[in-house]
Amino acid sequence: MNRRWHRAHERLDSTAQAVLEPDFAPMREAAIRRIDAIQLARYAATRNHLGGAVSALSPYITHGFTRLPEIAARLRRRGALPVEHKYVFELGWRAFFRHAWGHLGQGLLDDLHEGPLPRAAYANELPADIREARTGVPVIDQAVAMLYRSGWLHNHARMWLASYVVHIRKVHWRAGADWLYGHLLDGDLASNHLSWQWVAGTGSHKPYLFNAENVARYAPPAWHSAGTVIDTSYETLDLIARGRQRIAAPAATGPGLDEPTLLATPPVEALAAFGAVEALAVFGAGPAAAAPDTAQVRGRAVWLIHPWALDELPADVSPDTLRIAVLPQECWARLPWSAQRWQFVLTRMAALAPAAVWAAPTAALVDALRAARQVHGIDDPHLPAALRRFKLTPEPALFPAVERPCSSFTQYWTRATKHVKDVGELLADLPGAAPPPAAQAELFSR
Repeated sequence: MNRRWHRAHERLDSTAQAVLEPDFAPMREAAIRRIDAIQLARYAATRNHLGGAVSALSPYITHGFTRLPEIAARLRRRGALPVEHKYVFELGWRAFFRHAWGHLGQGLLDDLHEGPLPRAAYANELPADIREARTGVPVIDQAVAMLYRSGWLHNHARMWLASYVVHIRKVHWRAGADWLYGHLLDGDLASNHLSWQWVAGTGSHKPYLFNAENVARYAPPAWHSAGTVIDTSYETLDLIARGRQRIAAPAATGPGLDEPTLLATPPVEALAAFGAVEALAVFGAGPAAAAPDTAQVRGRAVWLIHPWALDELPADVSPDTLRIAVLPQECWARLPWSAQRWQFVLTRMAALAPAAVWAAPTAALVDALRAARQVHGIDDPHLPAALRRFKLTPEPALFPAVERPCSSFTQYWTRATKHVKDVGELLADLPGAAPPPAAQAELFSR
């Protein structure tokens, strides 16, 4: 295993010295290209490095351009794919977070249990020097700058950022999680907020800590943070996290960056994909113009296009089904998005050619849709409950449902993959699935 790691590490070219900043084209074809470009052996060996061979598929998964079964099926076509492969674990984590959300509901927004310190010990606001990338700790300032530029962060960078916010700066995890959620193109409420709880120690047995040595091992030189507050031992960091050792407030450096505004309504430029006339008619003329049109859907079969289901419509959807794009306003009232994320989602939404775009309170959307003969679409827990009552089709799942609540990934994984050795077995169990084609297994050992 060590020899494999070194060979893979040596194959990392100059991109290993620069943080991976993917370009996320808001097209389904871009998602498929990313799946087909995954190098499973290099992923397993280099995934912890910021310049490693990660897939960066998360924005496409969060917004439903592609789903876990499709990703697994395309990878399985190359040959045997053990469920114990590191990439399959990552798909499992996504499924586990959805499982947890299904049992916790809105409870995932609150501490699952007390962390290293009482709730009152943490501030409720994220300090300006963190938001403006001028903490003087390079790993933090680089992470924030990258977040604003690309709308994405490597998982290691997310963990470092969260740990610094909660344990060094004593800011409650919820303040950091809400902020990060809005700027990430892949902001998924369960994955993001439960990950912050894991780092904070309110969703795990101990706080996640990191130091300058850890950063130097996995990040390029510009991120290295020798001589800063994190350049210390894990024993000292644990004392800081538990409030037994205090540190001086950091001296913020330089003018910093302007944080992109988080918006509860779509920016006009993001609506250009729908055409200037429709953009002005639907969003620019005030709330009355955004009201859903009951007459438009009366007696019709309707397919709901929403920000978390941006795949192509299923092949069995009737050609006369009316496509309606919905933007329930409550989804962004408390958790607004960056203009970059709005642009990513609405460009894809427009490409699905909706007959109308309704941006309105959920109650107004539901009242109008009741006039339809049928309402179809893909379900997602980000949608308000009232819309989900239309009995939307469940999101396609790769792993079998685990009915009993699991408090840890290990519990979930043990139950979801019991007696399963290869991903092909999971795919074969899906409704209407055929066994994956055979291929040359040596692809996975190269």
